[in-house]
Amino acid sequence: MSRFLSLLLISATMALAACVTINVYFPEAAAERAADRFIQDVLGENDRRAEVPPPPATGGFHWSQLLIASAHAQSPNINIDTPQIQQIKSRMAERHRNHLSAWFDAGAIGLSNNGLVEIRDRATVPLADRRNLERVVAEENSDRNAVYREIAVANGHPEWESDIRQTFARQWIANARSGWYYQQSDGSWTQK
Repeated sequence: MSRFLSLLLISATMALAACVTINVYFPEAAAERAADRFIQDVLGENDRRAEVPPPPATGGFHWSQLLIASAHAQSPNINIDTPQIQQIKSRMAERHRNHLSAWFDAGAIGLSNNGLVEIRDRATVPLADRRNLERVVAEENSDRNAVYREIAVANGHPEWESDIRQTFARQWIANARSGWYYQQSDGSWTQK
């Protein structure tokens, strides 16, 4: 009987540890949904939001599902609705409407592979506007860096900043309009 109780206690401890461990992993699917919502708000394309398909069925029951069912009962969310994040998003949306959209369309700027905006062809912008181009791109990148940090902090995991940045980098490209340039992992530029 003592051996049975020991095994039961060890099993319960391991199940509890598994539940705690699950909650510290970066919730990538939730981060992608949050990034899409944020980016579409900035780009002004809320009606273009795509439905995220449900995860594929695993086909069968495993005893561990019973132990961690409560961890899966609530799908994790990434909070992007703090006042600080909303202020940054508002500035980015205005900047996009007033400057960036036209420069993306002209090919003057592109989406870098690290979640920022890069000047790729100054010649497409009139000489008199090139200083403004540099200033606006620097402001945009400052806000992008700030929003990645703020999202990680707002969700209680400052260590997620790099994961948030990588997720946003992929989603900026996924949400880019046809004709916009984006940077491949090797640094080369490709037109969408």
